[in-house]
Amino acid sequence: MNLRVLGCSGAEFPKHRSPGFLLDKEILFDAGSLTNVLDEREQLKIKNIFITHAHLDHIRGIPFLADNIIIGRWNHTVNILSIPPVLKTVKWSLLNKSLWPDMTVIPSPQNPVLNLVPLELNQSIPVNGYAITPYKVKHSVPAVGYLVEGPRNRSFFYTGDTGPSDILWKKIGDKKVFCLIIESSFPNRMGELAIKTGHMTPRLLQEGLSKMKHIPKKIFITHLKPQHLKSIKRELERLGMRNLTLLRDGELIRI
Repeated sequence: MNLRVLGCSGAEFPKHRSPGFLLDKEILFDAGSLTNVLDEREQLKIKNIFITHAHLDHIRGIPFLADNIIIGRWNHTVNILSIPPVLKTVKWSLLNKSLWPDMTVIPSPQNPVLNLVPLELNQSIPVNGYAITPYKVKHSVPAVGYLVEGPRNRSFFYTGDTGPSDILWKKIGDKKVFCLIIESSFPNRMGELAIKTGHMTPRLLQEGLSKMKHIPKKIFITHLKPQHLKSIKRELERLGMRNLTLLRDGELIRI
């Protein structure tokens, strides 16, 4: 597995891009960073986009990708996959003919640029040799994380945005996940805000990991707020976990 980090920031500033993780050049997890990073040839390779939730910093690349496909006259359809509540929001709040044209019926309903594909919680689907399963996470809106299982017992779980969730820790801890990509948006002093908005701090992360039966061999931290980057980094380092790494935009993860 080769996972390219198009963006991994919890806010947008110069040199800090919104979340987007590209697996083997064809499968994208979240689309906060997409057309602002990939060239035309790379965009055309994308066939499936798995969305964790419908907040703008995780979906904003979708309409621009669709527009590029139309303008380039590519005969190409991209599947947008998530649980029904997420797809409903994308359809009615983004592709609503007011904010952006409805690319699910352009150029025609029979051959659209975007195809919305509903997923069932805890039910895996096969994509390019991988089994991809959505699991509910605790956020301020309906949201899921994705377990991606590949050959040679290699797997990763991407949480997207999530707050503390005992059920999630147990499910993922039982899976013996090789790699965990998890957020830590706020420093410890902002723990109340983190819980209220469905996010994590280093302390909450430590508490969650302690509830997992099997700790992943690699843990990558994403979605840090750039304004508090130094504080969060310092608090994560104090956890003393050698298998924990802060992600950077443009990084390539080999799983």
